[in-house]
Amino acid sequence: MSSGDLVTSRDDPESADDLGDLGDRLTLGVAARLSRYLQVLTQARKMGKETISSQELSEYTHINSTQIRRDLSGFGKFGKRGVGYHVESLVSQIRKILRTSGQHNIALFGAGYLGLAIASSDIFADHGFRVVAIFDPAEEKIGEQVGSIAIRHPKELKQVVEEEDIVVGVLAVPTDAAQELADALVAAGVKIIFNYSEALLNVPPEVTVHTSSPAVDLLYALYFYLT
Repeated sequence: MSSGDLVTSRDDPESADDLGDLGDRLTLGVAARLSRYLQVLTQARKMGKETISSQELSEYTHINSTQIRRDLSGFGKFGKRGVGYHVESLVSQIRKILRTSGQHNIALFGAGYLGLAIASSDIFADHGFRVVAIFDPAEEKIGEQVGSIAIRHPKELKQVVEEEDIVVGVLAVPTDAAQELADALVAAGVKIIFNYSEALLNVPPEVTVHTSSPAVDLLYALYFYLT
């Protein structure tokens, strides 16, 4: 464990209760790195780990441990040196920094294999996101239960977005269906779209689209393996 590691604890009077000026918008690089730290910390918490070192975070995220300490120390004073980061506390603090504290509701499009896998996974719930509505245009699927959620027709989207206070739309649909559904999400007032298709979505500038592609991730990994 690096001597520069810090521990955060609710019982430690030197814990970081001041996360700096969160009114400033994070740079894309910092936000991306903090999100990766949070992913590792969340999994570490599920595994029962109470503390974690910057070196361990580095090994899991492939981000230099010095960069990790610099990122985290930029938001406040993090307690004692030489022990490691308190996992539970750091999860809470990074979520505050990323402004993801609390619960955020998701509308999921697509009740195929991918959509059902997403709906039954805890990948979103671990980070405060909850799938509250599932949509699919296939008439034979309307009304089917996925856990406690009944599949709805996309024509109900606007009403459901308002009733459930949905902030994120997840597209687990074929590429040729993605743009139309993205348009419907925008019209319903959703500002964040997570796109699992290969479609290049056209949305207004105030709407954020994140496209997740296993092929892109694989190309990224292969580049560093082969060079």
